[in-house]
Amino acid sequence: HGQDVRGLTSSLFPHGAFVSVSRDRTARLWAPDGLNRGFTEMHCMSGHSNFVSCVCIIPPSDLYPRGLIATGGNDHNICIFTVDNPAPLYVLKGHKNTVCSLSSGKFGTLLSGSWDTTAKVWLNDRCMMTLQGHTAAIWAVKILPEQGLMLTGSADKTIKLWKAGRCERTFTGHEDCVRGLAILSETEFLSCANDASVRRWQISGECLQVYYGHTNYIYSISVFPQGKDFVTTGEDRSLRIWKRGECAQTIRLPAQSIWCCCVLDNGDIVVGASDGIIRVFTESSERTASAEEIQAFENELSQASIDPKTGDLGDINADDLPGREHLKDPGTRDGQTRLIKDNGKVEAYQWSVSEGRWVKIGDVVGSSGATQQTSGKVLFEGKEYDYVFTIDVNESGPSYKLPYNITEDPWLTAYNFLQKNDLNPMFLDQVAKFIIDNTKGQTLGNTTTQFSDPFTGAGRYVPGSSSGSNTGSGADPFTGAGPYVPDSVSNTVGLAGKADLCIGVRGMGAYKSPAAKTENIYFPKKEAVTFDQANPAQILGKLKELNGSASEEQKLTEDDLIILEKILSTVCNTSAEAPTAQQLQTLWKAVNWPEDIVFPALDILRLSIRHPIVNENFCSEKDHVQFIILLLKFLNPKGKQANQLLALRALCNCFVSQAGQKLMMEQRDEIMTQAIELKSGSNKNILIALATLTLNYAVCLHKVSNIEGKAQCLSVISTVMEVVQDLEAVFRLLVALGTLISGDTNAVQLAKSLGVDSQIKKYASVSEPTKVSECCRFVLNLL
Repeated sequence: HGQDVRGLTSSLFPHGAFVSVSRDRTARLWAPDGLNRGFTEMHCMSGHSNFVSCVCIIPPSDLYPRGLIATGGNDHNICIFTVDNPAPLYVLKGHKNTVCSLSSGKFGTLLSGSWDTTAKVWLNDRCMMTLQGHTAAIWAVKILPEQGLMLTGSADKTIKLWKAGRCERTFTGHEDCVRGLAILSETEFLSCANDASVRRWQISGECLQVYYGHTNYIYSISVFPQGKDFVTTGEDRSLRIWKRGECAQTIRLPAQSIWCCCVLDNGDIVVGASDGIIRVFTESSERTASAEEIQAFENELSQASIDPKTGDLGDINADDLPGREHLKDPGTRDGQTRLIKDNGKVEAYQWSVSEGRWVKIGDVVGSSGATQQTSGKVLFEGKEYDYVFTIDVNESGPSYKLPYNITEDPWLTAYNFLQKNDLNPMFLDQVAKFIIDNTKGQTLGNTTTQFSDPFTGAGRYVPGSSSGSNTGSGADPFTGAGPYVPDSVSNTVGLAGKADLCIGVRGMGAYKSPAAKTENIYFPKKEAVTFDQANPAQILGKLKELNGSASEEQKLTEDDLIILEKILSTVCNTSAEAPTAQQLQTLWKAVNWPEDIVFPALDILRLSIRHPIVNENFCSEKDHVQFIILLLKFLNPKGKQANQLLALRALCNCFVSQAGQKLMMEQRDEIMTQAIELKSGSNKNILIALATLTLNYAVCLHKVSNIEGKAQCLSVISTVMEVVQDLEAVFRLLVALGTLISGDTNAVQLAKSLGVDSQIKKYASVSEPTKVSECCRFVLNLL
């Protein structure tokens, strides 16, 4: 390698091999060389445009029986390589800063940690979910053998345990950045940190032991195959081998930063350092290097220069040091260091028990070979800081970097930051508070303000508010009397003689006789679920009222209003007439009204899109781009809730016809990514619509083998399950989950790896409505 070796991992293929990654932008696969006991470079991989900082192996699958190699870099990307091609198979993009840690799990999942403070879970080439909660860079990640559990270690000094995208526990104890993690068993793990300590933890949260020995940052930790003893490397130029809880051996190296280590299956230890060299250490006499190589290593070591300021050798006062005669006394333990003064030069020696002699490990000099990157601080404009925050002043504008040292005054820093970037001084309190909150190692509390709807006067049209009444099991009844409030319960009057439709959502009824208990009537669902309830008279009344406040060029004429009335009666009464091109043009004009008055027009669109001719018109190749852009615009989390609700329902209703299904599947990624942003709202009708959209995707995906699509849907289900309270929304998510995994072992494994089973278990005991617990038990049987 041409520069620092930053990451190492043992490889599954060929046997006994390992992979290294470096600041020289390459990854290299090294295989054992039977002849001269060394390793030969088999394969050099390039795909990053900047330093490569971490590597892991993705276990073999049917498609890639030799497994895959994943590397993360300062270019924010993750490259996935096969073992025999120098160019990446594919590249994972999504992180916004350096990817500095990777870990692979079962079923092809990959976990990545980044300086952008997030970790991401990937399956094949898709990001499944993002783990958010740390307040500083994530330096270390590990997937635990037990399904669905993940660990992240951060510069915020904490370690977090995650299950299905949710933080289950935070481990505190380290006094500086957590740099490495290693798994001991299903219930225990180790961490190492810039505080020069190693800690052993129980998954339940308890710290079982703290190990001291290093004198500077510890960068890397790796466990021996039997899973008890371990090795560590750090900024104190050493590799340390820990046995039975003690530091049994210290091996000094001729480089300042010993960035990484890994243990091979045969117990040999591979070490990568800032001098770009990889060294392998063994206990086996057969594999020990030749006498010349060992001599060359010792010579390198004796010529190394050690900086007293790093503290690697303790506090040094050169005047008090003994002379060379001090080396006549034998050492008391392996790795013991002794400093002597010879001709005004300070030299460092280390005792070797096996050889019974003091081995020179370097000259102590006044300056260090360490670079700024080795200091563990953040660089900004060439300087080191404890923190560099990214501040977004508004959504559309650029983001600004705010560097900060703990010793600085937060108010002054905030003031200078606003001055330098020519930003409004009224942000001063906000920025200073942000600095204070984010440097205490505490996360900012999310303040959820209750949504207050501007349309809550009497007789107002409020799509999706429950106006204080309980709607039973999330039913969407027709509102026959009183004001037009689609989701409040008023006297349920059937429209067009369909008085039995009290669920109001086609295909979602849960009526059954008690005798049918054992039969799964819930999934796999074959047909899309739609939102059909309507009160045409009130929709039109609201449309006419708001037309009065529209600007002149957007006002609808009397003729336009008659046309819209005609469309509504056509699509609501399943008459034989078909909507005309002129009617559709008028509808398009109405749905392009300003956001604050558009909702009745959106409601007409929501009802009309179920008609095959309207569906074909809006969703066909010709016009679908503007149609999707329009609906996605209304899904903005900062927009009006009425528009969010009706846009989601319109998207659900698109699934009734072939054209709509095709469009929804083509635009799945965009639509789902935008829709999931609405998960944290408090409006249960929006959550029911979001669950229904996911269900309709599940119905389509059930018919095709598209694991990426299923992965995205599973991720959405898992994410929404975390926040949803309403049982109707839960029920629809359960039906979606059952539909997605029915008859697909890959999807079942993926759901398990996300820990969805533990997320939904609590619903198996819901007593009312019974459909929730029954459906849940059917899903759990599949998992």
